Amino acid sequence: MNALTLVVVALCVFALGYRFYGIFIANRVLGIDPNRTTPAHELEDGIDYCPTNKYVLFGHHFAAIAAAGPLIGPVLAAQFGYLPGALWIIIGSVFAGAVHDMVILFASIRHNGKSISRIAQAEIGDSAGVVAGFAVLFILILTLAGLSLAEVNAMMNSPWSAYTVICTIPIAIIMGIWMGVIKPGDVAGGSAIGAALLALVILTGPFIAAHPVLSHWFNLSKDQCAIFIALYGFAASALPVWLLLLPRDYLSTYLKLGTITALALGIVLVHPYLQMGALTKFIHGGGPLVAAPGSVFPFLFITIACGALSGFHAIIGTGTTPKMVNNEKDILFVGYGAMLTEGFVAIMALIAACVLVPSDYFAINATTAAYKTLGMTPAHLPQLAKMVQENIQGRPGGAVSLAVGMAYIFSSIPFMKHLMAYWYHFAIMFEAVFILTAVDAGTRVGRYMLQEMVGKVIPKFADRRWIPGIVLTSGLFTFSWGYLVYTGNIAMIWPLFGMSNQLLAACALIVGTTMIMAMGKMKYSWITAIPGILMLPVTMSAGYYLIKVNLSQANYLLVCFAASLMILMAIVFVLAFRKWFLLGRDAKEVELTAAR
Repeated sequence: MNALTLVVVALCVFALGYRFYGIFIANRVLGIDPNRTTPAHELEDGIDYCPTNKYVLFGHHFAAIAAAGPLIGPVLAAQFGYLPGALWIIIGSVFAGAVHDMVILFASIRHNGKSISRIAQAEIGDSAGVVAGFAVLFILILTLAGLSLAEVNAMMNSPWSAYTVICTIPIAIIMGIWMGVIKPGDVAGGSAIGAALLALVILTGPFIAAHPVLSHWFNLSKDQCAIFIALYGFAASALPVWLLLLPRDYLSTYLKLGTITALALGIVLVHPYLQMGALTKFIHGGGPLVAAPGSVFPFLFITIACGALSGFHAIIGTGTTPKMVNNEKDILFVGYGAMLTEGFVAIMALIAACVLVPSDYFAINATTAAYKTLGMTPAHLPQLAKMVQENIQGRPGGAVSLAVGMAYIFSSIPFMKHLMAYWYHFAIMFEAVFILTAVDAGTRVGRYMLQEMVGKVIPKFADRRWIPGIVLTSGLFTFSWGYLVYTGNIAMIWPLFGMSNQLLAACALIVGTTMIMAMGKMKYSWITAIPGILMLPVTMSAGYYLIKVNLSQANYLLVCFAASLMILMAIVFVLAFRKWFLLGRDAKEVELTAAR
């Protein structure tokens, strides 16, 4: 299959989905009101609540939600063939992921920017709120650990990647000071400064990597990368949102969208064919990729995660983003639009993986021992390794094969054949910048949640301006996921991250359904109820499988995480379904009374 055909189909479906389904939900189902005051104005404090230009907010929201999932997940799911992943990404993004993101963002705005657990408490009941709070906190810890491990794999032993990622931090602070202090609201000026400095950093990356002294400074080990990411997460959580987190996410969006657009143009020019088959023998299980360990059901949905539907988006959509929405009419553009953009990123990642010859794809993504059992012989791997100037065999996790696939497409453009090594290292750096923007926002949301929970016992912690409370909760939460990053590996964490992520997505869809019912829109509740209910057997069956696997490997901490999450979420679901029954009964009584 020609990759261009898949690109065109995805773009057409996403455009139609936004124009018709997205607008229908925004206007008819949610009843978005442009004249209603948003929490960003009503509770403006200059720290968390801050009215923001919709394009800047789109940049933050897209950067925060589009992390490792749409990049790594589709690459790992390619072991099932290109067709299952493509179908789930395209259909799931329009009818599940984008709906989930817009509805939960709307719900948080109507609840003054509160978290998903507080929304569950208001819509379902106090018990559901408490249970959901603990479940979401556990899920967020696992999510940030999984994302950070993918970040570590992209940054470690890569001076160019580390240099670029580290430099985005001072650039973002410069942008934040310019737009927040020197010339408040000057988005164009701040954007120009950030884009120019980012371009300079990208251009000097090869020089840094080749310099004998400077490359040593930025040649970070796995442990050093883990510590750096945790320290950055703490800073992004504790500092005012306008100073670091918001401008850095906006800055990285330039790089993200620019690179994905360039990749799409490269596909148009090169017309590469998908070498991976539509389906492989591994759809029934037994695939060599440890981060996607089971059959196509349920692990296709678990592995792709953020590329089509993601519970992590509910954390951002009820965390940083609703506190910055300037007008309710921006909900469609930011919520629904950003998810469709992420779906397109996922399609690009799937294509980049599937243009590789299958034997080379598996040689990169499988461990050396697992690859030997497949009876395959690498086709072009020695040449590819020589061209990118790196050892790429036996590098599981998806990041390396994605970078090789992107570099292959870019270097196939006329006059760029000799730049394969440049494009490979650029792609590795691109992945690292992409992922880190979700880690910072997720850590900040975790701090919000901890402040809410501790504030019920010690009221002073609920004060959003109390600096000691901000620092203490930021440090505690960062340490919780940082410990898993420092001691774990992506093969252990990624499947559990995927399961817990989709479990939270199902929970958010169920909570959103409850709110739609309570608004008197019972006839429209199917838009969130159907995808929410469909995800229940997916997540629970994956959780059961992961508990068995981790028990056999004596990973008891991960077993406890998985079992606890499944039990806590099951309680929320039962309470929600009970609420649905009560709301349905009341609605029926109202109809009967009106008929009389």
